[in-house]
Amino acid sequence: MAELASLVQRLEVAVCRLEGMSSPGGGAGDSAGGAVSAYVEAYDEIVKGAVAQYLTLSQKIGGDVQKHADMMKQAFDCQRQILVTASNCKKPSEAVWKTILQPMSNAIAQVQEFHEKNRTSPFFNHLSAVNESVAALGWPAVVPKPGSYVKEMQDSAMFYTNRVLKDYKEKDKTHVEWVKAYINIWVELQLYIKKHHTTGLNWSKTGSVASATTPSAPVGGCPPPPPPGPPPPSMDIGGPRDSSGSSEDRNALFAAINQGSLITKGLKHVSDDKKTHKNPNLRVKGAPGISGPKPFTSAPRPAAPTASASKKPPVFELDGKKWRVEYQIGVSDLAINEPELKQVAYVYNCSNSVLQVNGKINSITLDNCKKMAVVFSDVVSMVDIINCKDIKLQTTGKVPTISINKTDGCHVYLSEESLNCEIVTAKSSEMNILVPKDNDFVEHAIPEQYKTTWDGSKFVTTVMEMTG
Repeated sequence: MAELASLVQRLEVAVCRLEGMSSPGGGAGDSAGGAVSAYVEAYDEIVKGAVAQYLTLSQKIGGDVQKHADMMKQAFDCQRQILVTASNCKKPSEAVWKTILQPMSNAIAQVQEFHEKNRTSPFFNHLSAVNESVAALGWPAVVPKPGSYVKEMQDSAMFYTNRVLKDYKEKDKTHVEWVKAYINIWVELQLYIKKHHTTGLNWSKTGSVASATTPSAPVGGCPPPPPPGPPPPSMDIGGPRDSSGSSEDRNALFAAINQGSLITKGLKHVSDDKKTHKNPNLRVKGAPGISGPKPFTSAPRPAAPTASASKKPPVFELDGKKWRVEYQIGVSDLAINEPELKQVAYVYNCSNSVLQVNGKINSITLDNCKKMAVVFSDVVSMVDIINCKDIKLQTTGKVPTISINKTDGCHVYLSEESLNCEIVTAKSSEMNILVPKDNDFVEHAIPEQYKTTWDGSKFVTTVMEMTG
């Protein structure tokens, strides 16, 4: 049966190829003339244009940006393979579809893992912009609006691309061009989806159903021939079969069935002293009188890893010009004393802790923290709060800008000197600013709900006034 299933699967693949090459428009694979389907050609134009420009600029910048771009190129190649398969075959079952998507999922995970392992990179904002938006390559699995999904991922990267522009606008125009090229990839991909895959991946109406082993065509060449199949199962044709034994057994079986209620005559009576429901002692493991095969028992499962097994060691150090405060849990006496103006503080994945910055510092960033409190005096640039929960900030000096992004729960205590600071918020909730007044603080909530109306020429957005 295994050999037969393998042979059927190979035949399906061969039929899928032949029908794809003979269908109008080319099919999914490269034919003898090198033709591919219209929407695969359109995708290749994006790769040759916007993606190629992004790769060239990444190579010019070098370092981690170039390594990240090489991983992105692999992800785009995996997506092309999916498009080639879809343009040739019909949509498969969900289980097979997940298998087809697996290589691209692995490529996306590789990009995201590289970002996590290089948080101290000088190009961390570049890596973060790619990390936030690379999931857009998963649009083939999105219905019914894959284009909107790509737009949402593009917007997620905007926070970090703006930071790259801010850091390099006056320093190096290459990074500015890099941002434009990278954003252009997602803009062109949205136009491509709108034209060819408006409500979802456009599967072929002809051909066989796609399978996990359906090969995709390489770029610029014909598909390789299928590998040789397994040898046919051996058959004993040396002499006639003796079917008398099997016939007699079959006749005996039907004869027993035709007895009707008399078929139970041959069963032995079980006395009460041998019935387990009347004698609980017989159910004890290893009790005499119980024989026969033992029931199936699965192997014991390994114990789930505890939280302490994956817990990373805390970090509190000066790495170049960056103060790294990472994985601190339940520490209330963290302090950065007399920092230099060019130094920055990066607080990552800390919880239930308190950090004091005693002195003037360039910037402070809180990333993925929970129940964290930071007290600081003067900040030259800005304070960033990203992906956090239940954060408390207090400034005793001046701070020009406070940015709150993807954060739930944030209390900011301002000083008299910092009342003119700008507060920028996005995708956040439960934000409160406390302003000093008469030796006390007055709390003011940052709006979370807005109303947008059409005034005849443009949309006007205003804050919703809460009543009650």
